[in-house]
Amino acid sequence: MVLTFDFSSIPNYGNRVFLVTGAPGAIGKAIARQLAAIPESGVVLVCRDKNKAEQARKEIAGSTGNPRVRFELADLSRLGDIRRLAARWKGPLHVLINNAACTPRVRQETPEGIEMQFATNVLGYFRLIDEFTNILKASAPARVVNVASYWAGGLDLNDLEFTRRSYDNGQAYRQSKQADRMLSAAFSEKLKPSDITVNACHPGDVNSTLSNNLGFGGHETPDQGAETPVWLATLPIGQQKTGQYYETRRESGCTFCRDRQAVNALYEICANYSSA
Repeated sequence: MVLTFDFSSIPNYGNRVFLVTGAPGAIGKAIARQLAAIPESGVVLVCRDKNKAEQARKEIAGSTGNPRVRFELADLSRLGDIRRLAARWKGPLHVLINNAACTPRVRQETPEGIEMQFATNVLGYFRLIDEFTNILKASAPARVVNVASYWAGGLDLNDLEFTRRSYDNGQAYRQSKQADRMLSAAFSEKLKPSDITVNACHPGDVNSTLSNNLGFGGHETPDQGAETPVWLATLPIGQQKTGQYYETRRESGCTFCRDRQAVNALYEICANYSSA
């Protein structure tokens, strides 16, 4: 692995704690590995499967020589798991990277009866930011990086769970990534006074389980795919800007985020799901 950033030029770049969801996946593992290569950084992998989590931890700690890599177990499609994760968190959290996503080929529901992609890809992002807000505030300046996609669109605020429409995993994924970009804009406004930035980005196009489920491959390596999320998580731009969407380390206008009425409506819907 070759890091593309000169972290030594950034004041106080060490001793930061990063939380990375979806760490066993191709892009998630590359993000975590690049962050763990930063001297004195702490990296927490959030995973569902203990065996995959331990395997990822060993691989990342071994390749970087960083002993401050650990994992936490949580199913991010479930509110209770996210709340328990936040409740047992000790110490600071400087950067939350929402990366976990799923793309089941047939419609599935969580034990709470919520469609799986919406629960994981959208509510998972919302709930993690919401539950970790106080921890991020106490650690500020802090950041949230939401891994979204340029393949986004088709969001239906009246049918977020595909109960009326016929389920298509590509359509559900595109909707979820539009939602992630919109929620980034919503949270950026709410958290700006707390010195917490919230930005979204498209990672690189990497061949992964997720992309395969959508019928795609990928032409970039996992480390190339991780570049933009890591750039936002570590370099000054990620603290200087908030509420923006990025592709290939460049700011890109997001038409979805300009519709403030829809952005606010989506935020309220997600908040209602999480009010129990």
